[in-house]
Amino acid sequence: MSDLPPDFFGEIDPPDRRLLMGPGPSNVHPRVLRAMSAAVLGQFDPEFTTTMNEVMALYRAVFETKNRWTMMIDGTSRAAIEAAMVSVLEPGDTVLVVSSGRFGLLLQEIGQRCQAKVEIVEAPWGEIVAMERVAEAAKRIRPRLIACVHGDTSTTMAQPLEGLGVIARDSGALSYVDATATLGGMPVPVDAWGADIVSAGLQKCLGGPPGIAPITISDRAAERIYARRHVEKGIAGATDKASNSPPIASNYFDLAMVMDYWSEKRFNHHTEAASMIYAARECARIVLGEGLEKRFRRHQTAGAAMVAGIEAMGLKVYGDRANKMFNACGVFIPQGVNGDSLRKRMREEFEIEIGTSFGPLAGKIWRIGTMAGNARRHHVVHTLMAMEAALRREGFTAPAGAAADAALAVYDKAGG
Repeated sequence: MSDLPPDFFGEIDPPDRRLLMGPGPSNVHPRVLRAMSAAVLGQFDPEFTTTMNEVMALYRAVFETKNRWTMMIDGTSRAAIEAAMVSVLEPGDTVLVVSSGRFGLLLQEIGQRCQAKVEIVEAPWGEIVAMERVAEAAKRIRPRLIACVHGDTSTTMAQPLEGLGVIARDSGALSYVDATATLGGMPVPVDAWGADIVSAGLQKCLGGPPGIAPITISDRAAERIYARRHVEKGIAGATDKASNSPPIASNYFDLAMVMDYWSEKRFNHHTEAASMIYAARECARIVLGEGLEKRFRRHQTAGAAMVAGIEAMGLKVYGDRANKMFNACGVFIPQGVNGDSLRKRMREEFEIEIGTSFGPLAGKIWRIGTMAGNARRHHVVHTLMAMEAALRREGFTAPAGAAADAALAVYDKAGG
């Protein structure tokens, strides 16, 4: 038994003033926090299953799709990534990964863990892969799946995906897109792309907590997934016949069973994370209440204002400017400044969190996010003013007030 008294650690009380201006998570909208405090119901309660159906309808609008199979995967955004790949790929299948950053490398690793043959079409970090190269590789390799990341926060680049569906169909493949960092902040037009599976997370531009992951699945992909359907023995019924295909390697991330759970069958696959379903529902209501186009413009303006302010301080923005994400900005750490020390000052002296990076960019750039409710003028200007002061205290002198002025000029030009 533990010797700790029951009140040893005290009630949890994180700082509620911290402004999360890193590459995610973003601050959770107060309406979402309130929704999460609603009473938990049984997973088959008609009131709760009605809520599940509402979530499906709401996220069809958020994803700009008509896909029936638009639902949630319990777990962080990576849960949906793994569910998509493990449910499509059999051992020996080929997956073509479009890679130019950390999360492209993650798709490669998950493909390898699925025992698939991984082929790569890649670009250096800070750039994007031309879709012509993806088309050529797909035609030559003829993969089972083409997997790519829309917005890779490790590099702050947004991969263009127009024509992805045509490329996949012409090569006999399915397509998967990780839109974790862009859904709700940049256009993710699933049907216009022709993408077969797209997944995301709440914690970036949707303004929710990590812990549940929206996913949408085309009929083509659903047919492939159902062809691998195996129901676990303890809950299989007399009509549940096993497929001749190799079973999906994960039980928890078996999209065939998860889809049955979200269908009229209400298949008893897992106990649904009720509070997270409430969070996802409220996130979508907020996004759609604002309007997608208005929300995208707000994120784009906030991102442009942040870039303008960064450059006005004499700092350099990282990566291909033509393909930068709306909602994340990489900033080269100036010579003579300790990147971790500045981040500590921002957090401790100004209650603002910005991000570092990893891999080949570790210690070279900061990453600043303008996501969800934080993609607003006062948060952008507040962050820039704090960064200017923190830089000065670290020995780097920026033109006084220039960053805020430059950001405000962007907002003035955009009409506020």
